[in-house]
Amino acid sequence: MEYTGTKQLEDEETESGALEVHRLTFTEAVMLVVGATIGSGVLGLAYASRKAGWPVLLTWLLAAGFLSVASMLYVAETALRTRRPLQLSGLAEKYVGKAGSWLIFFSVGATSFCSLIAYITGCGKILSTFLGLPVEEASLLFSIGAAVVVWLGLKVTGAAEKFLGLGMILMLILLVGASFLRARVPVEDIFYAHWTWGIPVFNIAVFCYAVQYIVPEMARGFQDRPEKLVPAILGGTGISFLILASVPLAVFLMLPGKEITEVASLSWGRALENPLFYLLVNFFAFCAMLTSFWAIAESFLTNCIERLGFRSERDIRSRALCLAFIVIPPIFLASSGLVGFVNAIFSAGTFGGIIMSVLPVFMVRSARKNGDQEPCWQCGWLAARPIQFLVLAVFLSSGVYAVLSMAGMLPKGW
Repeated sequence: MEYTGTKQLEDEETESGALEVHRLTFTEAVMLVVGATIGSGVLGLAYASRKAGWPVLLTWLLAAGFLSVASMLYVAETALRTRRPLQLSGLAEKYVGKAGSWLIFFSVGATSFCSLIAYITGCGKILSTFLGLPVEEASLLFSIGAAVVVWLGLKVTGAAEKFLGLGMILMLILLVGASFLRARVPVEDIFYAHWTWGIPVFNIAVFCYAVQYIVPEMARGFQDRPEKLVPAILGGTGISFLILASVPLAVFLMLPGKEITEVASLSWGRALENPLFYLLVNFFAFCAMLTSFWAIAESFLTNCIERLGFRSERDIRSRALCLAFIVIPPIFLASSGLVGFVNAIFSAGTFGGIIMSVLPVFMVRSARKNGDQEPCWQCGWLAARPIQFLVLAVFLSSGVYAVLSMAGMLPKGW
């Protein structure tokens, strides 16, 4: 990985478009990554990997994390080579054509819809438990409240992510510590590895890290300080890995596999056998899904503005139409009960994460030939052809497995 001075083409100004530039602090940007990553995926990991085992999960988190970070950094270099602030679909159109742009738009949309279904379902169950409301009403209440922050834009979303993200880290330290001290399952009993059930877990790990869509948002926030982009990505991903690995470990320490529920916070909180910890676990789960809702909905909103040709994200009518398009279908699907929590995550990893992980390989290749400016940072050895080939081979193979699994030809893993 290489840093150089930023060098723009002479006599040209930074271009503007439909998207506004809103300055982010470094902490806000890091927490955008953490908020996008630590959503429903972290709560479904324990359930999805209960047959495979924690060592298998840890292996896939490391492998998927490395390959996904490489893909994110391809997006980062592509954005840094582009003068005009563009979303992921806009960058794809510029460097791989309209077909690539629509494919990326579909992948962001698929990830968004599947993710929001999972968030609405999970938070609806938590609110229903604590407020005594029917799940449908609780889900609607959550959706309306979360959508208000998205409506207010990137700067408000970044500040909210920072506040709740830091709070989540503190809560997690307390909860994981309590789980180690109160462990009900012997440590040696959680270090089993059944690789027969391991491959499907990779798709869940892919979903957790499939946040390439957030990179152009961060680049927009660092328009005046582009050198901050890559450190923020690496910092956010590192924190996310620690959380993704420690939460399932804490759940496994407290519960045998047969007692782990899809939304792990519910069974984890009960196992701690303390009203305060039960409340804290579920508040952590709620915040995790809420911050991820904000990040992905904000990104998809600006992708819609750009891809569908709206004049400006500040236009109230355009913004309202896009936000309604993003939020209403997941509310309906979550309320209908047609889509399971973990299956929604699995689908998102299949249709969204894999496409978003593969196309940046071709985007960065094209950007190096056709970019507007010399970037302040380059991927270096991470963009070597063997690494790019590995990214393509692993994610495409994962997609083939997922399709065969959905067709009933292979086990899903849970």
